[in-house]
Amino acid sequence: MTALGAVELYGRGLEGAEEELLLRDDRGSTRPLAFGRWLGAATLADDDVLARAVEPVLDIGCGPGRHVLALARRGRLAIGIDISPVAVRVARARGAMVVEGCVFARVAGAGRWGSALLLDGNIGIGGRPALLLRRVGALLAPGGHLLVELEPPGSASDSTRARIEAPGGVSGWFAWSSVDANAICAVASDAELRVAERWEVQGRWFACLAAR
Repeated sequence: MTALGAVELYGRGLEGAEEELLLRDDRGSTRPLAFGRWLGAATLADDDVLARAVEPVLDIGCGPGRHVLALARRGRLAIGIDISPVAVRVARARGAMVVEGCVFARVAGAGRWGSALLLDGNIGIGGRPALLLRRVGALLAPGGHLLVELEPPGSASDSTRARIEAPGGVSGWFAWSSVDANAICAVASDAELRVAERWEVQGRWFACLAAR
């Protein structure tokens, strides 16, 4: 099996070059990557959380841009950011305003974003949720808020290593994490944020975080 970078394998999945990609953690658990949902239109659950977004909106780890497009249809200014050049290309081809970059590097408009999104498991980026939330909180305007997607209550929060696997290749290991909906208050507090709201739609769990 060929060794590939995680970003490269993810890009191949977006382009349809790999029929099936799995995310495997270092304990052996696997789950399929949801390219069909990511490349599709916004769902009812997506629309529900996006209704709470205040422009300008920064979608972190935006992938092929479905949230940016859904917000644009609502008449709200939104820009996505993603480290995958393929994701950026696909999103732009669909009409989404997306830039290539990393949330831990320089982000344009720092301190002026009305809302930021960490959906589709992106609270796991970097494997240290409190550090990520603190970083994103610094990008927000005064009074801004962060909309995050969580694991269902009882799932248990976890920090682990993960890799992407496909029939044609496997990535190296990278840090990843998940946050149980019951644990978000403690994680937010560590990031000097507070939970303003927590809710469930279609089996998916979300929270709105604001400055304390």
